[in-house]
Amino acid sequence: MDQKNDEFNATYLTFSGHVELHRFRFLYFLVMFIVYVLILCSNSIILCIIWIHKSLHEPMYIFIAALLLNSILFSTNIYPKLLIDFLSDKQVITHSHCVVQFSTYYSLGGSEFLLLSAMAYDRYVSICKPLQYPVIMRKSTVSVLLLLAWLLPALQVMASTTIINNLQICRFTLTGIFCNNTIYNLFCVIPRTLSINGVSILLNTVLLPMLFILFTYARILIISYQSSKDVRKKAAQTCLPHLLVLMSISCLSSYDIIIARLQVDFHRTARLIMTLQLIIYHPLFNPVIYGVKMKEISKHLKKLLCEGKLNPLKIR
Repeated sequence: MDQKNDEFNATYLTFSGHVELHRFRFLYFLVMFIVYVLILCSNSIILCIIWIHKSLHEPMYIFIAALLLNSILFSTNIYPKLLIDFLSDKQVITHSHCVVQFSTYYSLGGSEFLLLSAMAYDRYVSICKPLQYPVIMRKSTVSVLLLLAWLLPALQVMASTTIINNLQICRFTLTGIFCNNTIYNLFCVIPRTLSINGVSILLNTVLLPMLFILFTYARILIISYQSSKDVRKKAAQTCLPHLLVLMSISCLSSYDIIIARLQVDFHRTARLIMTLQLIIYHPLFNPVIYGVKMKEISKHLKKLLCEGKLNPLKIR
């Protein structure tokens, strides 16, 4: 569907990234619906645990809560529309809604890296400057870091959104299953300002935060190995989950940049599989890692699960 609807004056775009949808639409819908529910429940449970227990009202856990909330928002931007498309005869979206999805997708994606940077800084101060930790990581500091993590990517993506809204469209078919960088392929001409802004977003919200995180953890590693066994143990317990999450989001983001932005020619099925990993793997990975690897969260989670098993026995 590649024309303008005169009645509503809306430009419609078609998704062409689905594979064998006419045969497996109900299977796709069931699997993705279950995944979406798991994402919402797993992230929300740990989020509530952090919210309820005052012992977890520390900067490290507040940043984890923000990361989990970010995963919920990220998934909610993609899944409802995707589930509707699985059951629809035509997989279409208006240009305006596509731009909103595109903007939200990259804004929250950038926030993920900045939140991980804030967590890395928190761990660095905690392990390398323990005596100064209460002074440096005050509530006001945490609030400012959270605000910047969500605000900076949003402002940068907003600049791209403004440019995109004024560009002429020559093609009306997206090669993916939701609006990401493939939206660039629709335009007749891509202005240099849009490309420059895209590189700026990549640099400010992905590359620089990654370098900062790697530098910070390198410093933590050096200092912890020069310290006592307890310091090394604390560093391993708190830093390993963050590094695993960083590796996860970095690998998946690399796919989005290389395949979508550089227009690498991938087989349609392989492209779909990689795209699904992008929206399934990481939002589920966060609560698993923090629920299992973070000792305090794991303790409260086990207690919650045990109470859930014991309650039916009490009722009897």
